[in-house]
Amino acid sequence: MITYKKALDILKKGKIKLKNEKIFSKNTTLRISAENIYSPENYPSSDNTAFDGFAINSKDTHKIKNNNPKKFRIIKTLAAGDNPSIKNVKKFSAIEIMTGAIIKKPFDTVIPIEQIEYFPNKENAKYILIRKKIKKYNYFRFAGSDYKKGQKIIGIGEIIQSSHVLAFKTLGIEKVLVKKKPVLAFYATGNEITDSKKIPIWKVRNSNGYYLNSLINNLPITFKFQKILRDNNQKIFKKEINKQFKSNTNIIITSGAVSVGKFDFIPGIIKDFKLAYFFKGVAIRPGKPILFTKFKNKNIAFFGLPGNPISSAACFRFFVFPFLFTSLNIKKENPFKAKLKNNFIKKKNFTRFIKGKISFSNKGLIEFEVLRGQESFRINSFTKANSWGFFPSGKSKFKKGQFIDCFAALPKDEMLIN
Repeated sequence: MITYKKALDILKKGKIKLKNEKIFSKNTTLRISAENIYSPENYPSSDNTAFDGFAINSKDTHKIKNNNPKKFRIIKTLAAGDNPSIKNVKKFSAIEIMTGAIIKKPFDTVIPIEQIEYFPNKENAKYILIRKKIKKYNYFRFAGSDYKKGQKIIGIGEIIQSSHVLAFKTLGIEKVLVKKKPVLAFYATGNEITDSKKIPIWKVRNSNGYYLNSLINNLPITFKFQKILRDNNQKIFKKEINKQFKSNTNIIITSGAVSVGKFDFIPGIIKDFKLAYFFKGVAIRPGKPILFTKFKNKNIAFFGLPGNPISSAACFRFFVFPFLFTSLNIKKENPFKAKLKNNFIKKKNFTRFIKGKISFSNKGLIEFEVLRGQESFRINSFTKANSWGFFPSGKSKFKKGQFIDCFAALPKDEMLIN
């Protein structure tokens, strides 16, 4: 049995290689950028107005005083998208201008519509009256003030969000290089597992596969299928693995049959294959029997997860996801600190993944509550949890008030923060 830290080192070495592909930028949400993407142009492309109003040349107002207002002749109306070209602009000219319309010289400032005094009146206005000096560049959006040409939009290994798609389409980026989605195949094991709605008391409904599928539904992973393997399906399972060798599958995951019981056939079958990296059993709870390997000369990894639902969930969260982060070239996930709300005791040599609830104290501190019902079969407490507490090996007692490392319930939340 190895430590959790050692297991993570092996996972890192056994990562799968994922190719890149160019896809339309409109379809890149939650994909992983495989390149640094830079703005191909300035944005805004030209100076434009932030308000509806009138554009004038500020120099024309330098000698204006309140007791001697000046009339500025309205020579044109410009909306966003209109050609801004105007020839032979005379002194004391004004352009009625709408938000987003481009401003060209000699116009260099904008007076908001709410501050305009019309002459002779609003309905028949041919002029606007200005009674004071107006500063240059009022209500201006400058060319390149948001993105300058060559400015980075997103880096390699970052999650593309909907906000990035907005930037891509605004800046005319039609295609983006992304990592291909890893393809995952899942097998639940055991004679007790069934997809039936009505079951006798000796059966268990198939749930782990559905949980994992829903977990990765909004992540850059393709859930290929899930199947059920019976306790006497060793030969079938071996054929299934060989079948996946010839497919586009990158990760095979099983749930159950991974411990040391009479019907725990997964480790024996896996050892029949040539393996590049391997571990079986990690000093953690829940999930101690977990198995990992990468098949030699194959771009396929294998995870044997325990069958208990919370063991399976914890192992997926703290083994499969870090593996995917490394393979997808995503930045390492970092924990956040939280103040422990209750005492916790564990075995010194084990790392514990604890179902917990994050809240905020009156002083604004993040607090972590260890929930009751930590056994690996208990789903009730899992539905109430919104985070995982990470209690490392080397220490057995954790006191109320001390700070511990915590992880979001879904790594997606951490990925977005990074």
